[in-house]
Amino acid sequence: MRPKVELINVTHEFAAQGNSQSGTVALASIDLHINEREIVALVGPSGCGKSTVLNVIAGFVHPTCGQVLLDGSALSGIGPERLVVFQSPALFPWLTVLDNVTFGPRMRGVADSIYGTLAAKIIADVGLSDFTHHYPYQLSGGMRQRAQIARALVNNPKVLLLDEPFGALDAQTRLEMQEMLLGIWERYGATILFITHDVEEALFLADRMYVMSARPGRVQCEIKVPFERPRAYSIFGHEEFARLKGEIISQLHETSGTPPREEGSSQPSLSEARALRKGA
Repeated sequence: MRPKVELINVTHEFAAQGNSQSGTVALASIDLHINEREIVALVGPSGCGKSTVLNVIAGFVHPTCGQVLLDGSALSGIGPERLVVFQSPALFPWLTVLDNVTFGPRMRGVADSIYGTLAAKIIADVGLSDFTHHYPYQLSGGMRQRAQIARALVNNPKVLLLDEPFGALDAQTRLEMQEMLLGIWERYGATILFITHDVEEALFLADRMYVMSARPGRVQCEIKVPFERPRAYSIFGHEEFARLKGEIISQLHETSGTPPREEGSSQPSLSEARALRKGA
């Protein structure tokens, strides 16, 4: 069976800017794949090209060379079968949660009788049933991100691309969003590429991980996450979890020369948030 998404020898160079005589090579000979119904996490130092990989798959960026395949066919441009959830929720401020979520189907002329029931179910599944008629300014950051995920899901995408969607949230809300995402994945069988700086988050969510090198971005290694699903908090105390986390952080430190973001955060770590929640 072919992977759902394949990047084969993908290189991308951004054009020279200003007085520069040469462009910037963001990606160098990237090979990776995402299987059907799989969550793949992409981690790496800042500026290594993680978001460029996502933009290539989304069709926002055309690679300088290499192949990008969806179900074995070459991709060209953007398409509703690949939808992106950004770190900052891109909701229309003048529309309610319901109208934001159903915006895509309505613009395509889909009948309300077709998308209405699905939209209500998805809104309930992301925990926003009581906020259907609220506007974005009336929602917390986590709620806005839930609405953005619901808006993507109602379009029934083949691939969901998440670019650090929980990076701006506090540790407790981030934990709740991780649990919500796993629940959504189990219900809807989405194929997901998840970009994150947080190694714990990647190990908790993903089936496999790709660790990227500093720019120009290359795949440094591929890691199969060995923990069974459904995942429970107990894996954070697992010896193999600690070993993998330490190994990945060491690789990131070596390739970037600086520790990953989570090490210098003034907020409690996700491990601490989980411990606090468990003891609550």
